[in-house]
Amino acid sequence: MKAILNPESFFCLSSISSSQIKRSLHFNGLSSSSCLRFALTDCGGRTLQRKLTGGLSIKAVLDSAMMEQLGLKESDVKNPALSSTYRGSEIPKPNLTVLDAQARVCTGPTQTRPLSEEQAFKVFDTILRSARGELKDEEPVSKAQLGAFFAGMTIRANAFPEETQWSEGEKRAMDVFWPLLVRALPPDVLFIADPEGSLLGTGNSVGPTFVGNETREMRLVGALREILAGGHLGYEEVKGVLRDVLPLAMEGSLNLGVSESLLSAFLIGQRMNRETDRELKAYCLAFDDEHGAPPIADVKSLTHYGEPYDGNTRFFRSTLFVATVRSCYGESSLLHGVEWMPPKGGVTEEQMLKFMGANTHLSVQQAKELIEDEKAGFAYLSLREARPSLYSLIGMREHIKKRPPLATTEKVQQFVRATGKEAIVAGFYHEGYEEPLLMLMRRRGVHSGLVVKGEEGALSMTTRVRAASASKGFPVNYCSGFRSLSSDTALEADGVSRQSFNLEVDAREYGFEPTETPRTDRSVSKNIELGLAALRGEKGAAYDRIVLNAGIVDHLLGGEGAEDVAVAMERAKEAIDSGKALKKLLNYIEISRKMK
Repeated sequence: MKAILNPESFFCLSSISSSQIKRSLHFNGLSSSSCLRFALTDCGGRTLQRKLTGGLSIKAVLDSAMMEQLGLKESDVKNPALSSTYRGSEIPKPNLTVLDAQARVCTGPTQTRPLSEEQAFKVFDTILRSARGELKDEEPVSKAQLGAFFAGMTIRANAFPEETQWSEGEKRAMDVFWPLLVRALPPDVLFIADPEGSLLGTGNSVGPTFVGNETREMRLVGALREILAGGHLGYEEVKGVLRDVLPLAMEGSLNLGVSESLLSAFLIGQRMNRETDRELKAYCLAFDDEHGAPPIADVKSLTHYGEPYDGNTRFFRSTLFVATVRSCYGESSLLHGVEWMPPKGGVTEEQMLKFMGANTHLSVQQAKELIEDEKAGFAYLSLREARPSLYSLIGMREHIKKRPPLATTEKVQQFVRATGKEAIVAGFYHEGYEEPLLMLMRRRGVHSGLVVKGEEGALSMTTRVRAASASKGFPVNYCSGFRSLSSDTALEADGVSRQSFNLEVDAREYGFEPTETPRTDRSVSKNIELGLAALRGEKGAAYDRIVLNAGIVDHLLGGEGAEDVAVAMERAKEAIDSGKALKKLLNYIEISRKMK
């Protein structure tokens, strides 16, 4: 078993205060009892032994002097070892057999992988036994899962190309199980499985006559008839459905006023049909007025960072630390997200900030104040406070399995506005979503927009050399975007001149030596350790990635003083090496904790 922390790590906060303790962590590895031993060396050279049982201590990541400065106790900070432990215990668990099938069939026209006969028989048998209450040793198949699975099957039959329609094995399984399922499943699921009564032969008269139980469901059913046939909806229709049904009645559960099956079918169905620009705009803008008009921060520049909400599971996530660097020279940032989000359930900014003792329950107004505060200059805002309606879908999203349209549009939000220039930066992975993201940014009226294919589809560009066997599509470090060449926004002035660009960033061209990306493997503490070590000036892969991502973003967005990319890189290095960036992060934690 490997030690959690790098033996070369050196935790020194002398740049913050001359009275703070410098420490070096010397690791002897993990014993068979999973105990980590290390020595703490203070400024006087005295060595203290400490033994940690059951994982990494907060104080192995946050220097004791830092904790003392912030008034933190270990009991103040949530300290799970992995990002997956942040999953809310109140969220019902999905049935894994059907969830695996959803991963195969609830996706796009070319990505779908039809089930084999053996797989199909197992899935339909599981659904039947669950509907009859006979399922043992497994979680029941939820209503949301039923809606998503059967929506996937119906859309494939109605609208997908022949190679991703039903396999012969799926047809045989359906012939066997449908006469039994039609007597066991509720009417809303029968409607989703065969909305026109034409797919599954005789025995189902529900689909053609189904209208739902009340006004909100009637609108949802009408929209679903179009979606299940492979069709698309207008802006107002999508927006109307979303505003009708959200927020869900009970936060963190699947109990809501409308059918869970219908809503999950609606969400995954639109993604399977590949959303139009009008549909994406509706998802993006539907709840802009949930808290009224957004507050306006009095800053010269504000960058909205749209990281994938479901986090990183493999590699170092750098954006939180990049934001602290950019704040040192007047480039303010607003980060937003959630504590935990499916399907990946990876490391998020909220987990890291919570681990370090920051307040992650800030209101939109408090986030605006932190952005304006020169001691911080950036803020993190949770979807929980910013858009409760959308936050209420987290539990359902786990049961849908695949990412719904919101996974794209939640990255293009403006929870706070600015008196100065605004920019949006968003990560993407799947080719074809870069242009819709830029379209939404233009619709937001920002001066500059940038999409980045970073590692894991996140924003972190890498210094690693591209492998010869790299996957198809855009390479990692691909960037595309626009810069407005006017001080007016695109939304206010139709004829604003924009400069568009796209490029693949090769870190070697900016003086970086190729390095492998640091692995974090869902470890919140490891991601923090890498980031803090870099902000202390420790050179290495994490330091290089923070500098690269700060400098490139400044340059591509047309930031003041970043016209020369080499100057932008040096400015980012100075922010770190001077200790300013680390000080900004500590200030943020301290100030946010005082906000009530």
